[in-house]
Amino acid sequence: MKIKKSILTCMLMLGFVSASAQETNPQDDFVFNPHWYLQVQGGAQYTLGEVSFSDLLSPNAQVTLGYNFDEVFGARLAVNAWQSKGGSDYDKDGKYSWKWKYVAPTVDLTVNLSNLFCGFNAQRFFNFSVFAGLGANIGFDNDEAATAQAQIDKLHQPLMYKGEKLNTPLSLLWDGTKPRFVGQAGIMADFRLSDAVSLGIEVAANTLSDHYNSKPAKNADWYFNALAGLKINLGETYVPWQPGMKQRKGILGRKTRVVEKIVEKEVPVEKIVEKKVYVDKIVEVEHIEPMRRDVFFTISSTRIDPTEDKKLDEIASYLKVYPNAKITVTGYADKGTGNAKINERLGKGRAQVVADRLVKQYKIDRSRIIVDSKGDTEQPFAENDKNRVTICIAE
Repeated sequence: MKIKKSILTCMLMLGFVSASAQETNPQDDFVFNPHWYLQVQGGAQYTLGEVSFSDLLSPNAQVTLGYNFDEVFGARLAVNAWQSKGGSDYDKDGKYSWKWKYVAPTVDLTVNLSNLFCGFNAQRFFNFSVFAGLGANIGFDNDEAATAQAQIDKLHQPLMYKGEKLNTPLSLLWDGTKPRFVGQAGIMADFRLSDAVSLGIEVAANTLSDHYNSKPAKNADWYFNALAGLKINLGETYVPWQPGMKQRKGILGRKTRVVEKIVEKEVPVEKIVEKKVYVDKIVEVEHIEPMRRDVFFTISSTRIDPTEDKKLDEIASYLKVYPNAKITVTGYADKGTGNAKINERLGKGRAQVVADRLVKQYKIDRSRIIVDSKGDTEQPFAENDKNRVTICIAE
């Protein structure tokens, strides 16, 4: 039976990882942003013992403050508390149970297995992680255990040796406040509700001194927590990738696969010469028609799609024909996606990546390029999606 359960557990874990892997695609637009998070959860605890399962269930709560250093590794301070239960099926005369309260702060290391094996995806719905750590369990209010011991002593006269009871199920009875070291390990499943909020579910196993439930067992005591609650990210979890970033790139999601194609009529570069006649001579005044090209981007991206390369070729040709011409490169972001802060970065990133391409690939002097960004403060197009653009005007 245990082997079947183990096989089933492994199959479920592989299923989770497989589901995560199916979400990946090759477009690298985003990088993970280190951030804090706060999590509040409630659930149940089972304290390992010899009486029935239901008799050892207790309510449980946890508050967690964590920090994700990168897309895989993080650390957290978790404060778990409420109560634990113990029980004794001492003999045919009765079954005894008791409960006590505790507070258990622990420091854990977390590892995001979905990002580790499948790559970072900013909009992955399901993330599977593991954690392990050490802390303290501070137990108190153990009066019910003392009451149970007194009831047992009324029915069975305990044997005494040097002031200690020998034949009693609660020979490790404690009172007052007792701190003990505790070690824990577990698994976490996060279901993304938005960029800021996710539903977090976790199961943890905790081990500590044999004295915890007041009963001698000649091995460590254990309790298991099952918790569910909301995780709130305290900051941006991802930012647009820009040239020069060294972080491991990731993807935003399948929306980044949408490519907007705008068909533009090619306008040949030409000179218009106006001749003015004076009394003694003819002066030719040269007028150069300005060139405009709109370089469009996919949603939340600062990466130039290959379909837009021809526009950059035309801009570079114009600037080489007219060596005195300059170009203004202005980046925009659509107001219907993200927020003002993210869109400000997107606008700057889109303008900068066009300017960098002109300098590095086409050898245009950077002094001839003016870089500007409007973010989402201005929307040059009525259609929302077209505002993911860098507008280039050369003259």
